[in-house]
Amino acid sequence: MNRVSRFLWFCSGAHIATLEKHPTDHNKYIGIGATIFFTGLFAALSGGYAMYFVFKGGDLAWLFSIFFGLIWGLAIFNMDRYIVGSLDKNASSNKQLLQATPRILLAIMIGIVISRPLELKIFDKEIKEKLKVSYLNGQRSKIDTLNKAFDKKYTIEIGKLNELKAQRDSLAAAIKSDRQKLNYEIFGNKTTETSGVMGYGPYAKRKEAELKQREQNLDTLNVDVRQMEKFVDGRKQFDGLMSEKLFTSKQLDSLANIAGFADRNWALGQLSFNPDGSKDFNTSLAVTFIGLLFIFFECLPVFVKLMSARGSYDHAIENAEKVQTHLSDKDRDADITVADQIQDTKISVKAQQKIDELRSV
Repeated sequence: MNRVSRFLWFCSGAHIATLEKHPTDHNKYIGIGATIFFTGLFAALSGGYAMYFVFKGGDLAWLFSIFFGLIWGLAIFNMDRYIVGSLDKNASSNKQLLQATPRILLAIMIGIVISRPLELKIFDKEIKEKLKVSYLNGQRSKIDTLNKAFDKKYTIEIGKLNELKAQRDSLAAAIKSDRQKLNYEIFGNKTTETSGVMGYGPYAKRKEAELKQREQNLDTLNVDVRQMEKFVDGRKQFDGLMSEKLFTSKQLDSLANIAGFADRNWALGQLSFNPDGSKDFNTSLAVTFIGLLFIFFECLPVFVKLMSARGSYDHAIENAEKVQTHLSDKDRDADITVADQIQDTKISVKAQQKIDELRSV
């Protein structure tokens, strides 16, 4: 028998020396062993990929991921091998099902654990896009929160600034309107507020003097507005508002690439929902299907063992166990007999010693 077959028998948890004598069961246990082996292999890939994100960015991230992947794969392999090997095909169907129930539940948990990191890799592109949107929305929310806190903290100063701006804008609009009226007066355009006589007369001179005074007031208001804006900008700089900006596309790409396992796992869960909060059935079905595929693959060795008929190998194992049990009972009886004889001999020896002592008195 070639080494590959023997290795797969070992993976299935079968007793190789007994299985070699029953060729009709060889293929069955090769299939079971191959399923357990590939489950352990997928577990190693899954665990290594998950650990890569834990140490992502470090110089030895790949080494840690390989080491943990091997350890995790061997642990799952050993657990699956025990789960399948411990099922007793010589028991009744109900007892086999009862034995398999906790093992199936454990297999489901293992399938969920090993499928998640692989799902993260499969939906890597969609996860990155979801993370970019999340980071951008988070930055917007942070800036809005800072602005609201700043407005609440400097309510008086901001109110005064807005009042000065309103006065400035109102005065600037009034000056513009009066300047137009003055031009109408000078060039003889007849309106309800102008004489219609061309020339630079007393009325025009008086209006121009008033405009100059109002322009000086406007200049003063502009100075006050600039001073207040400078003060408010200084407060914003001090409170960190000026340094907070929305992320650029390059920054979002960088953040998405270095996202940790927790962020990526959250983003994978969010793929099942549309931006408006409704359920995205297509994506949700795809994620669920992949997860169920790994769960079924993990449970497959147990199902195969349960569904397979009792073969000659199982009968041989039952007989071997009976022989071993019988030999163990005989060894027990022999040990008990030997112990009884030793005890009887001890009693005889002690009794003879007592008799000899009494005779010597």
